[in-house]
Amino acid sequence: MTAHRYGITVPLNAPLAEHPRLIAELAAAGYTDIWSAEIDGFDGFTPLTVAALADPDVRLGTAIVSPYTRGPATLAMSAAALADLAPGRFHLGIGSASQLIVESWNDAEFDRPYQRVRDTVRFLRAAFTGEKVTEKYETFQVRGFRLTRPPQTPPKILVAALRSGMLRLAGREGDGAIVNWLSAEDVRQVAPYVHEGGPDKEIVARIFVCPIDDPVLVRAIGRRMITSYLNVPVYAEFHRWLGRGELLQPMWDAWAAGDRKRALELVPDALVDDLVVHGSPEVCRAKIQAYVDAGVTVPVLAVIDPRPDAGPLDAALSLAP
Repeated sequence: MTAHRYGITVPLNAPLAEHPRLIAELAAAGYTDIWSAEIDGFDGFTPLTVAALADPDVRLGTAIVSPYTRGPATLAMSAAALADLAPGRFHLGIGSASQLIVESWNDAEFDRPYQRVRDTVRFLRAAFTGEKVTEKYETFQVRGFRLTRPPQTPPKILVAALRSGMLRLAGREGDGAIVNWLSAEDVRQVAPYVHEGGPDKEIVARIFVCPIDDPVLVRAIGRRMITSYLNVPVYAEFHRWLGRGELLQPMWDAWAAGDRKRALELVPDALVDDLVVHGSPEVCRAKIQAYVDAGVTVPVLAVIDPRPDAGPLDAALSLAP
């Protein structure tokens, strides 16, 4: 299988004012997709607005924005604006995010994530028609909202999903799934749940890539990333579901005991190699292709380059298809 789309995560490590030039170079190098990441840097929509204006053909996607951090109407309006700016090119990726983002940073309650995402997908479908929405959903209520400028081409809605329930929701009520923190082989476990909703459902995978042939350095970076993410409850449960519970339990125990140094030491090299693509650019491209062969329709690279003398574009361009 060959990837017909090839994406990269923005923002890159450069001021947003420089992104029009960067996006143009990435598109010229063969990148077809620009996907944002909304964590603790820029919001999910502004970098995509810059990208939409920088290139008339590049596809855009949020990966992801959370229905806990924006009200339903605000989320619909933000999506409608980008769909108007880039008709047919914008994909709205939504997901529950995590307890840290929702509760610690945004002072909201991380309650019933499956139901909240499901209800938001249903509301957005209705709102994008331009009809007035008055509906009491299980997790929120909307009274009399209408988009005065509904998108002529409604964006596809993708659901960030980890385990079986949300993966099935992504295939059944969404246009596909966004997956994260998994190996190429893990995709084979994940994809069938999405495809229960139809064989044409998209699977967008954010893949961490470090195109450096220095396994000691990359594994040190990867251990820090893994302990930061895989101790978050939703990701811990995901990897238990994938079958890594026994492998990761020593690290989880050390982390819970407050021994961060020991937790880092207990992350196996093989796990870093599974979850972080690294090596020469040629080796990295082959490993990215393995995700596509396993069922990913849009590989989206999250490029890591710790070299102090490397510009934000260097690693990305070395990985271009």
